[in-house]
Order: sequence, then structure tokens, then C-alpha cells
Amino acid sequence: MPADLLKAVSYVETRWEMVRGGQEFEGRAPAYGLLALRGAALERAAELAGVTVEEARTQPLAHLRAGAALLRSHADELGVDRTDLGAWAPAVARFSGIEHAEARAQYIHSEVYDVLRKGAVAYGPGEQVRVSLLPTQAQARYDMPSVRAMAAGPDYASSIWRASPNYNTRSGYSPQMIVIHTCEGGYSGCWSWLANSSAQASAHYVVNESGTEISQLVREADRAWHVAASYDCGLNGSVKCNLNGVSVNHFSVGIEHGGYASQTSFPTGQIDASAKLSCDIARDNNITRDSYHIVSHGRLQPATRTDPGPNWPWSTYLSKINSYCGAVPTVGLVVDSNNANNDSTKGSVQMSANWAVGANAGYYGNNYYTATTAAVSDPFVFSFYLAAAGTRTIDAWWVAASNRSTTAPFVIIDANGNNLGTVSVNQQLNGGQWNTLGTWSFPAGWNKVQLSRWTTSGFYVVADAIQVR
Repeated sequence: MPADLLKAVSYVETRWEMVRGGQEFEGRAPAYGLLALRGAALERAAELAGVTVEEARTQPLAHLRAGAALLRSHADELGVDRTDLGAWAPAVARFSGIEHAEARAQYIHSEVYDVLRKGAVAYGPGEQVRVSLLPTQAQARYDMPSVRAMAAGPDYASSIWRASPNYNTRSGYSPQMIVIHTCEGGYSGCWSWLANSSAQASAHYVVNESGTEISQLVREADRAWHVAASYDCGLNGSVKCNLNGVSVNHFSVGIEHGGYASQTSFPTGQIDASAKLSCDIARDNNITRDSYHIVSHGRLQPATRTDPGPNWPWSTYLSKINSYCGAVPTVGLVVDSNNANNDSTKGSVQMSANWAVGANAGYYGNNYYTATTAAVSDPFVFSFYLAAAGTRTIDAWWVAASNRSTTAPFVIIDANGNNLGTVSVNQQLNGGQWNTLGTWSFPAGWNKVQLSRWTTSGFYVVADAIQVR
């Protein structure tokens, strides 16, 4: 079968990543590998290729052989002319597993064959080309999507209205949070699944991988079915504890994104388009634009969900939302204990294996780290970059508890390696908020704030986040 066609399908499905999908929607099996094979299709593909299901899930070559065998079997059944790249389109449509006719046509013409015509490239470390697909003139021999006016979404003019039947009333609640999801699959399959009554799931919006298209499925005033959990403020920094026990769907707006929680990065266009959408939702519904009101699905439903995954760029995303909303920055650069939330050109963290992730409420971002006090430095290092020398105030955030150190030592070190001072703080108090450490003059370059373990034994020190302003 044509290698370019297999490349195009893989690019559309996973951007050429070996994904290990999770279950985002009940009744829809997780997807695996470069071609996002799932469920019965994965089992059939493995059988046709003579590999085990586990090999097809986890080994790239076995997976590609399985996917190619399955696509070839569809071509055989449909009597495809193997010499005509466009004639493969019906087999690709069947391979996609998409049942919705309009979504299937979109998948063929606007995604797979569009990639074939335009080409694509993926880069690895050092901007070296990892995979590429040269443009190929190919016209899909498949019915075009129906020609009709695409109505704009009722709440977001830049979206397409594709109404889902899967919604009900908010029972008197108003939107107070935005929940970020990944579809665990591609865009066309995602919105079409959620527009199907048998799915018994929905979201208010779905954003495609490139950010060039957004579908609105449910009005913001209505309750979409996207989080299968009641709210627990202990999972979300003790914010809005008055909503404890209430279904998250009652008071949230859900945004699905084509892609997977396991992927290593998210396309810039998708993050940008989603940030514009979140700004619009937050502005219209008076939702606070921070990490406690714009949150991950995995934070609110941690027992069974992890999306949008560890590599969703939270710091960049929230910054973009505030920028599009015209917000005047009220905070400086935040360096979070989770590097996935940091812009690596401005801030990062390092720690030894002696530091463990903490679980108590009141954290900034996704979580925090703790370590026992001992006669050893072994610091948790927050690094921040200044393009020019200047005076900056440093704040720290921690989670307070009775077993915290009352003399937790924050050591301030400039880019030249000079120790500017040590500030001892009582981490049993003032948790869940910014606490000012002091103001210093820093040179240009990478400066550091180090939380040392070297203080009175028998306690814990907490590294959560710092703010440079």
C-alpha cells in the first residue's frame, strides 16, 4: 500500500507519535500507536499482520504493519484500484471508524488528503527533521461534505454549530469554571462522537489540532456531560468549597481538544485558538482567569482521567488567555514546581529524587514537592531568566500544615553565583497564597531561588512555586 497514505493517516491521527491513549468517553476504547488503533479494529489489525495485540499497541513497526494490513483489507473488500492514490479514500474512511457522514467526509477531504497535498514535517531535538511527507497531488475519490451554510456557534462566532443532543439544564448553577480535556482521538472523530445521542457524553466545544476549526456542541447556558465526578475543593487548592458534592458539569464549561494526554507537546495553533476561546468564555461568564478556575479534567476526576496530560503548557496557556482578554498583568513571572507549566526560556526547576510530590490542598498549579529537613542542602532549585539587570521582588507559595518547618530556608543566588541572602519562613502559616521573601538587585541571566533542607530536623519543607515581579 502507498507509504505516503499511511504517513498522512498517521499525521492526522497522532502527529506521528506513538500514543498510549486513555478512555475519555465511555464506550469508546482507548487508542494506541502511530495510527490510533483502538478496540476491535486493533485486535483485527494485529491478527491480519500476525502480531500480538500487545505488540501492535506498543511496538512501532508491529503497529504500522498491523495498521497497514487493516487498511489493505478494507481496500481489498472495496475493490480499490491500488495504482490510484485517490481511490483509497473509501478504505481510509472505513479505517477511521467515524460513523457520522459529514465528519467522515471532512476527515477525508480536509484532513488526510489535505495533508497529502500540502505535505507535513515533524521535528525532533535540535530542530532536526524527524519525519516528513512531501506534497503529493491526490484527489480523494469520495463524496464531498454537503454544501450548506455552516452556522456559527451561538456563543462563539468563530466556531461551527454542531448541536449535540447530550445536554440538560444547569439546575440553577451558572458557569464558574472551564475544564480542559483531550479527546484521546482526532478532531473529526471526537466532535462526531459527542454529537451522537448514543455517546451519552458531550462538551461545549471541540478544538482541532491545528487550531483552524472549533465546533460548538452545547450552549454555554446548558449543562454538557464532560466530567463524571462531583466537585471536591481539596483537589483544587481549596477553591470554591461551597460547591463540594455538586456535579462539576453543573457549573463548568468543557473544552475538548483533538489529541492525547500522552502526547509530548501540543501544536501552537491549537493552544492559541483554545486560549482565545477560553478568554471569550471567561469574559462572558465572569470566570476568574487562573489555574483554579481554568483546570484540567484530570485534576477534578483523578481516579479515572489524566487529560490533558503532563505536557499541556499551562503557564503559556493562561498567559495567552489573559493577553487576549486584555488583562494588565498583576503578577510577575511564576516558576511552578511542575516544569510542564513553565516556559523553559524563562523559568525551570530542578530537584533530587529525595523530593516527593505532595498531596494536600492549597497548592499552586498542579502539585508541589516536599522533603524532610536534614543536615544537608539538597535544594529544590527555582531558576528564572532576566534579559537585563534589575531589581525584583520574590514571592513564594507553599502548602501549610503542622508538620512544616518554621524555619524553611530560601536562599537567593544571582546569575554570577553570589549568595544575596537567606530568608527563613514559617511554612506552618500562610499557606495557599503568595508570601513575599524580599527584594534584591539581580544581574542579567539565570538567577536562582533555592529551598534548602538544612534546618531543624523533624519537619518538612515545601517547594510549590515562586513569583518574580
